Amino acid sequence: MNQNQLHSPSTGISAAIKERRSVKLFRQEPLPKGLLEELLNVAVWAPNHGLREPWRFIAFEGEGAKFLGEAAFSFVKRAAADPDFAVKRKEYISNIPLTLIVVMPEDPRQREWDEDYAAVSSLVQNFQLAAWEKGVGTIWKTDPYIYAPEFRSRIGVKPGEKIVAMVHAGYPEAIPASRPRTEASRLLTVVDHYPESGTLE
Repeated sequence: MNQNQLHSPSTGISAAIKERRSVKLFRQEPLPKGLLEELLNVAVWAPNHGLREPWRFIAFEGEGAKFLGEAAFSFVKRAAADPDFAVKRKEYISNIPLTLIVVMPEDPRQREWDEDYAAVSSLVQNFQLAAWEKGVGTIWKTDPYIYAPEFRSRIGVKPGEKIVAMVHAGYPEAIPASRPRTEASRLLTVVDHYPESGTLE
């Protein structure tokens, strides 16, 4: 096990899904060279209709993380009521080992947009699970500034594109405890007969 890991790699897909946590606190050491591409090459096997592959990626690490922190700060300092919060947010983002921006083209056709968003969301989950297997923690963020035109423009997101996820990643400083999920049986409707009314109630 890598000395940076705070958890053992999961064995099996079910275990990885259940054991993965959203990590907010990261150690300062950078991720190994080539690991990002390795994880993305796993993530892109997400199902996507017609193999449209509706995604592209912008990654920030090292000095790039400081640039991203500045870009976020420009928005947060105007939107936040507490100036100290804006400064702390800038420092937090600037010190994250890796931030991955996952972008998709916004197809004007609703069905295609829905399919593409679902596909990119599947890709993000794949990325998080593949990272967890390597001892890398992640958290999927959708902070308000990812919708701000000035922030999007500054980090290279083009008109007609949507930021689906800002994924922070690094070796965990701390791993949160698990939180219970609602049993699927409580939310499941099984139809095993033809309703006499012709309608499900």
